[in-house]
Parts: sequence; C-alpha cells; structure tokens
Amino acid sequence: MIDFGFDKLALIGAVALIVIGPEKLPRVARTVGTLLGKAQRYVADVKAEVNRSIELEELQKMKTQFENAARDVHTSVHKEFSDVRSDLEKSVSDAASPVAMTPLQGGYADAAAPVYKHPRKNWRLKRSAVPAWYKQRQGVRMHAQSGAARVARFRPRSGGGTA
Repeated sequence: MIDFGFDKLALIGAVALIVIGPEKLPRVARTVGTLLGKAQRYVADVKAEVNRSIELEELQKMKTQFENAARDVHTSVHKEFSDVRSDLEKSVSDAASPVAMTPLQGGYADAAAPVYKHPRKNWRLKRSAVPAWYKQRQGVRMHAQSGAARVARFRPRSGGGTA
C-alpha cells in the first residue's frame, strides 16, 4: 500500500489549505474521513466473507473425509457380519444334514427352543408416573386413612396455649 509519513501528510495538508481554503477545509476533511471509514468497513467485510468461505470449504472437506471413513467402517462391519453369518449357516446346515426332520417335527423346533412366558405383572406394585414429591406438594393422598385417623390428623391441638 501507499506509505504516508508525517512529512508527506504535512505537505498534503498545506496544499489542501491553499487550494481549498480555510473555510471549506473542515467540511472536506470530514467528508474524506467518512469515505475512508466506509472503504475500511467494506474491505473488512470482504475479508470476513473470504475467511468464511475458506472455513466453509475446510468444513466441507472434513465432512467428506468423515463420511468416507464412516462408509468404510460400515462396509467392513457389514462384510464381517456377512462372513460370520455364512459360516454360521454353513455349520448349522452341516450339523442338521445327517438328522432327518419331518414336517411334523416342526423344522428346527426342539427342546432347546424358547417358549413364550407371559410376564405376570402385579398392578399393585407398579409405580406411578407422577413423582412422589409432586404429589406431596399438590396434597394428593398416597395412602388410605380411616375417617377417625383423618379427623385426628386435622383436629386442632388442644394445649394450654395462649389465647
């Protein structure tokens, strides 16, 4: 860029004072200052936009690298899974080939097959979805009380208190 020293600025100021005149010089200086400020802001905005575009390109490169790595891991895991599955199916077919199964036996169903058992849940033991602290704050009764116990609970205490 252009390098302005103190001596060059003094020379430009003296020429401007002679050419423009002392009455109009402050207004011209103010206008030049605002134009320089706008130019600096414009240059700063352009620099920021260029930096953003460079960062965006870097992020896109990182994204593609990450996607490629994830795809490679997925394919290797899928390949290993299919290899293990084929080996397992081969061993099952080798083990089941000498045994003659009829349709009445139900295929592979034998004593080792799991049988469905209904979970006997006790509805009295289930916990509520509303927390106990919320019920206490709202005054929800959580335990049944007899009428006499309720009356005794809310009866004012009779003590030799003050009147």
